[in-house]
Amino acid sequence: MTDFLASAYPWIKSLHVISVIAWMAGLFYLPRLYVYHVEQVGDSGETHEMFMTMERRLLRAIMNPAMIGTWVFGLMLVFTPGIVDWGYAWPWAKALSVLGMTWFHHWLGLRRKDFMAGTNSLTGRNYRIMNEVPTVLLIVIVFAVIVKF
Repeated sequence: MTDFLASAYPWIKSLHVISVIAWMAGLFYLPRLYVYHVEQVGDSGETHEMFMTMERRLLRAIMNPAMIGTWVFGLMLVFTPGIVDWGYAWPWAKALSVLGMTWFHHWLGLRRKDFMAGTNSLTGRNYRIMNEVPTVLLIVIVFAVIVKF
């Protein structure tokens, strides 16, 4: 298995990067949809239903598969011999940040359920603030992987 991982390394890394880009796009966009949903749309009507559809499709058709791909290809990279040295801080920082991204992803999914149930209690400002979470985590991940501190 390790021979396969080593020979497929450029392909696995490419698929990992593609998955990360798609996941990050969703993590940045879904909270913005929530901001507009709260501030402009409300919790009933035709536009509300359209937003519910957009949010569901973004989460289920793009973000969920992209998160799974990120994890699968990322773990394949972790198990490729010679790629990760756990004696450094960078893989730990990246791992914790990816766990944070995963938590945020699921938090967004729970907020979508709040919209569905008509129980959303957060404001546009709350969603704007939370929209900074993936940005901070992305910065940590990029510096960890490239600088390898």
